[in-house]
Amino acid sequence: MIKQNIDCPSNGHLEDTYKRRINYLRISITDRCNLRCVYCTPQGRIQKLPHSAILRYEEILRIAKIGAERGIDKIRVTGGEPLVRKGCGAFLEELAGIPGIKDISLTTNGILLEKHLDHLHDIGIKRLNISLDTLDPEKYRRITGCDAFDRVWAAISAALKRGFSPIKINVVALGGINNDELQNLAALSLKYPLHVRFIEQMPGFGAGLQEARTPLTEMDIKSIIAPLGDMVICETNTYFGPASRYRIAGAQGEIGFISPVSHHFCSRCNRLRLTSDGFLRSCLLSDIVTDIKTPLRNKASDAELAGIIAAAVEKKPLEKTGMAQSAACGSKMFSIGG
Repeated sequence: MIKQNIDCPSNGHLEDTYKRRINYLRISITDRCNLRCVYCTPQGRIQKLPHSAILRYEEILRIAKIGAERGIDKIRVTGGEPLVRKGCGAFLEELAGIPGIKDISLTTNGILLEKHLDHLHDIGIKRLNISLDTLDPEKYRRITGCDAFDRVWAAISAALKRGFSPIKINVVALGGINNDELQNLAALSLKYPLHVRFIEQMPGFGAGLQEARTPLTEMDIKSIIAPLGDMVICETNTYFGPASRYRIAGAQGEIGFISPVSHHFCSRCNRLRLTSDGFLRSCLLSDIVTDIKTPLRNKASDAELAGIIAAAVEKKPLEKTGMAQSAACGSKMFSIGG
């Protein structure tokens, strides 16, 4: 049995050595995905993990419950694509029932989303992040390897009608691929109550992205969408994540920017990641991981697991150490959960 020297009282909060309170857990429940996006998978090739390596739902729920007792109150469920895992709906329902969890959201590519919307709404999951890098069906097929744009847009439309909010549209800004569409994507926030979030592509991510040029920065994107009108800064809180948020006058929705290249947000990072194969990551751009699966399966007590979680938080670096590390992490982005 692994023993930890970190004391984590049940009524305490998770705080790293730099006094950042960690209240946000991103959970990847699978490394499988039904897309092969050029910026996520290494030239479309993925070595799948064996089922025995993936955390079981009951193991994830136990970790989430222990985290909630230590101050985790926000959870985002990711993948791969979470909706491809059998039993995801029942798992989400149990997750939503954990005391102390105030906010649960789902990140998805949207292909399987529409048939799950009623159940998600009924169990109280109203926040959705949907990946959509283009409004051109043919370009969507080139980026993702799948002819499924219409299914994704139908799911977004159905989610709007069902009252999900916020619905965030995640757009990776791809130089030479979708830069000519960024203004039209931003304009979705004028017509719909959507939060369109532009994400800078990090160097080293997407070995299969042969067409991309120099990555677009937040400043580049703002320049492209400027003709839509002046953007006013929106108030934010810990539930809105690292995005800087704006609203164009008269818009129903918002525009956001996640800028890991041009504007580091390490100082306000409040998150911990649980990978699908049972490792805790305190920083996306670091290969420092903490194995929680092995002690979990070796019958560690709740107190021991709480100590392991606290130890992982203790390892959280003050800031990322350089974009070179992104190449190492990029090849595993589909299993880390972004």
